[in-house]
Amino acid sequence: MNIIITGASSGIGFEAALELSLDTKNKVVCIARSADKLRKLHEIAKSITPECTLLPVAFDLVNDDYNTLIPFIEQRLGSVDILINNAGALINKPLLETTEIDLAEMLEHNVMSHFKMTRYMLRFMSTGSHIVNIGSMGGFQGSVKFPGLAAYSASKAALHTLTECMAQELIQTGIKINCLALGSAQTEMLETAFPGYESPVMAFEMGKYVADFAKTGHKFFNGKILPVAVTTP
Repeated sequence: MNIIITGASSGIGFEAALELSLDTKNKVVCIARSADKLRKLHEIAKSITPECTLLPVAFDLVNDDYNTLIPFIEQRLGSVDILINNAGALINKPLLETTEIDLAEMLEHNVMSHFKMTRYMLRFMSTGSHIVNIGSMGGFQGSVKFPGLAAYSASKAALHTLTECMAQELIQTGIKINCLALGSAQTEMLETAFPGYESPVMAFEMGKYVADFAKTGHKFFNGKILPVAVTTP
């Protein structure tokens, strides 16, 4: 399969990319801002599966020109079977210290970047393709909410609703889109949100779940926001 995953330089995205690269029939385009971290990902993937095709792309989803991705995807993939919109950012601030700029930044990183990536990559997708947005239990309706995460949680809630709307728009194309509302997994982002907290779920475990769902989840779900949480946090 031809796969694109954003936010692949660390955490769950890193682990999902490694899992997907285990199958040598896959071509996995890994997008992140840090070229150094992407090189490390490539080195590790090759050490585990020497014949894998993992293609690192240093790209800023917020600030770079998406039109520059088009020729690369055309030449190296041609078509896209799976798009995993995993990249994201988190701000942990008390509400009264959270600024409009903070909220705008969360929306830019956690909603707009996925919206833009999806719109630009749809031209390469067809019936049977699967888009997976990575949401959060922080934005899941009725879930426990935590101080300091208002802007982050609001942005994830927006992503959840965007997923539902996109699914309706894409019904006639046969392209499926779902969102995984993740609970805690031991990542750098979790440490930012909940300093000192240790999750019972390791990043590689959640990464494997995301990879497996991306490959098969669209056979059973479309337009769904699915909670994936042992604890919150």
